[in-house]
Amino acid sequence: MLRLKSATEFERVRRDGRSHAHPLVVLVARRREPGELVRTILSHTPGTATDDRPRFGFLAGKSVGSAVARNRAKRLLREAARGFEPEIGPGWDLLLIARRALVVARQPAATAAVSSLLRRAYVLRDP
Repeated sequence: MLRLKSATEFERVRRDGRSHAHPLVVLVARRREPGELVRTILSHTPGTATDDRPRFGFLAGKSVGSAVARNRAKRLLREAARGFEPEIGPGWDLLLIARRALVVARQPAATAAVSSLLRRAYVLRDP
């Protein structure tokens, strides 16, 4: 799973992406431009290359709760997103932002929330 890492990448998704809300999670989705360079480390050539695999970012602000609660929320989101990675179309940058209610939710609820948002944002490949 490719990740959004720098603050610049997160800001670009928040600025240019479209947001979709759910009571547990907010999804911000941005389609990368064709040929947009993605920093990636390949096994044989480190540096910058064109990579159209989807990238994910996970956020949980202090309003979610303590550090333990924020980390749990991000773990739930990572696990939910991992299951949908093969179904997501190429070239997407996706930011999943935890809401306070996610902390007390179980994994099936988090997965259902992410599924609903991905379908609503039209980022999944056609079956």
